[in-house]
Amino acid sequence: MTEFGHLLESFVVGELLKEVSWTEEIAGYGHWRTRDDLEVDLVLETEDGGVIGFEVKAAARVAGSDFAGVRRLRELLGDAFLAGVALYTGTRSYTHEDRLHVMPIDRLWSEPTRLTT
Repeated sequence: MTEFGHLLESFVVGELLKEVSWTEEIAGYGHWRTRDDLEVDLVLETEDGGVIGFEVKAAARVAGSDFAGVRRLRELLGDAFLAGVALYTGTRSYTHEDRLHVMPIDRLWSEPTRLTT
């Protein structure tokens, strides 16, 4: 990973931890890595045992291979795995596959979109 990639990952994880500190629903957090070097940059566990995994990518595109760690975590946890989110420098949010989502990093600081009728 480049120096910028390391810096961006540390910054985004710090920002996520600030935001989750505002809720009492998060029981714990950490980094997850397997013996064969699959990893998830940030793992949040909810009070009821649900898990959300975050990957930070210093890239304008997210490849399917970027989800290798969160896919493994999803396989191991089954229904306890709530979602995996890849945060990236691109501009579009979308669902990549079952419970795996892609979201621009700057969405961490934007107001939620409100639907009007």
